[in-house]
Amino acid sequence: MSANSSDRGSVCVFCGSSSGTQPEYAEAAVELGKALVRRGYGLVYGGGSVGLMGRVSKAVFESGGNVVGVIPTALEPKEISGESVGEVVVVKDMHERKALMATKSEAFVAMPGGFGTLEELFEVITWHQLGYHDKPVGLLNTGGYFDQLLSFIDHSVEQGFISPNARKILKSAATPAELLDAMEQDIVNGASAGINLEGS
Repeated sequence: MSANSSDRGSVCVFCGSSSGTQPEYAEAAVELGKALVRRGYGLVYGGGSVGLMGRVSKAVFESGGNVVGVIPTALEPKEISGESVGEVVVVKDMHERKALMATKSEAFVAMPGGFGTLEELFEVITWHQLGYHDKPVGLLNTGGYFDQLLSFIDHSVEQGFISPNARKILKSAATPAELLDAMEQDIVNGASAGINLEGS
C-alpha cells in the first residue's frame, strides 16, 4: 500500500482537544496518524487543530493521507487555532457531526480524551450493539490511560449489565500498530456493512 493513498477508506479517530499532561499522548497521536497512512487509510476526526486532534490530523496530512474534519459551528472558535489541514466540514450541531463522521468511516478509534471522547466512543459502541453498524471499534490505551475504564467495563459484564458478546465489540491495545493489527480483519469485513442511523 503506497504511503500517499487512502484507498482503503478512512478511520474515525476520537481524541482530546487537549494534549494531556504526558508527552506520550501526543507521540501516540503522531504515531497513529502515520500508521493509518502506511496501511492505506485516511482520517475522519472532529476537525480541531489543537491538542491530540491537531497532532493526529497533521501527521496524516503530512504523510500524504486524506483528512476530513467535521466540526459544529459553535466549536470553531474553541477547537480551531491556526490553520487546519485537509477538508473541514462545518455542520450545525453535535448530532450531525457524529452522524457524518460515522458515515464517512470504516472503523473507529478512541485515543485519550475527556468527556467528549468518551461520549463519542460509547455512542458508536451502542450503535454497534443495536445493529446500526458493524464497523470495528478500538481503544488506543496509551500509557494505560484507559485501564480503569476497561476494568469498569469488565465489572459491568460481571454484574450482568453488559453482555459478554457486547464486550467483544471494543478492542484495545497499547500501541497504534497493535490496535490496527487487532482491528484489520474486522475493518475489511465491516466495510461493506454500511451504517444506518435511522432512529438513532
